[in-house]
Amino acid sequence: MIKVGEYNVLKVLREVEFGFYLDDGAEGILLPKRFVPEGLAVGDEIKVFVYHDSEGRLIATTQEPKGVVGDIVKLKAVTVTNQGAFLDWGLMKDIFVPKSKQLSGMRQGAEYLVKIYIDEQTGRVAATEKIEPFLSNEHLTVKENDSVDLIVYRRTDIGYLVIINNIHTGVLHFNEIYQNIGGGDKMKGFIKTIRPENKIDVVVGKQGYERVEDEAGKILRLLNENNGYLPYHDKSKPEEIYDFFGMSKKSFKMAVGSLFKQQKITLAKTGIKLLES
Repeated sequence: MIKVGEYNVLKVLREVEFGFYLDDGAEGILLPKRFVPEGLAVGDEIKVFVYHDSEGRLIATTQEPKGVVGDIVKLKAVTVTNQGAFLDWGLMKDIFVPKSKQLSGMRQGAEYLVKIYIDEQTGRVAATEKIEPFLSNEHLTVKENDSVDLIVYRRTDIGYLVIINNIHTGVLHFNEIYQNIGGGDKMKGFIKTIRPENKIDVVVGKQGYERVEDEAGKILRLLNENNGYLPYHDKSKPEEIYDFFGMSKKSFKMAVGSLFKQQKITLAKTGIKLLES
C-alpha cells in the first residue's frame, strides 16, 4: 500500500534509461535518474518520498521535503495565481494551497504556516492555511511532564498559543519565555499542567534534572571558551544572564549549584571559576 505524501520503503523492480521503477504492486513508480543514489541495483530496497508529478502520475524521489502529510510547517510562497499559491517545500514540484484554503490571500515571497494534507477529490498532496479544524483537545494524547514538539501559532494576551505534536493546542505563558519567538518557530518542550476542559500549559526545554544537566553542560562549555572564568553570579541581572547564556536566572542558579556540588566550579563574588580537573 503506497502512502502518498509520505516516505515509503520500496523494492527496485527494473532499470530503464531514465531511472528505476519501484514496486507499487502494479506497473511501478518511477524514481528519476537524477535522484538515483550510486550503486542502486534491481532487487534493492530504498526509502523514497512519493507524490504526484505535474501530470498527475505518482513519482518517487530521494529529495527530502520540508514536511510530510500531517505536518504543520512554515513555507515560502513562490508563485501566486488566481486559483491559489504554490509554496516551496523542498521538492522539484511546489506544493499547492487552493484559494479556498487561504486565510486572507497569500503574497509571493511571504512565509505561511500551513498543514500538509491529502486532497480528497484529487488524492494529491496539498496544503492549507486553515489549521484549526485539524486541532483538538477533546481527546488528549499527552499527559503532564510529557516531552512534546511545539510550534508557535499566534500571540495572545497571556502568552503564545502553540501547537502540540501537530494535533493539540496549549499556551506558553509570557513568564515562561526567555527567548525571542515568532509564528512558525519550532521547539522542544514539555507539558507543565493540564487544567479543566483539557486546557494545556507548556514550557520550552526539558523537564527536571535533564534540563539542569543540559544547562550545566552549556555553562562548562562557555567557561572553557572564556579561560575558565565568567563574570556572572547570583546577583547578576536576569536579562544579563539571559543575553549571555540563553537561560533564565532560575535555571542558571540551579545549573551553577549542580556544578558546585560536583566540584567542577568555584564561586567568587565577581563570578564563577572552572576548577582544574
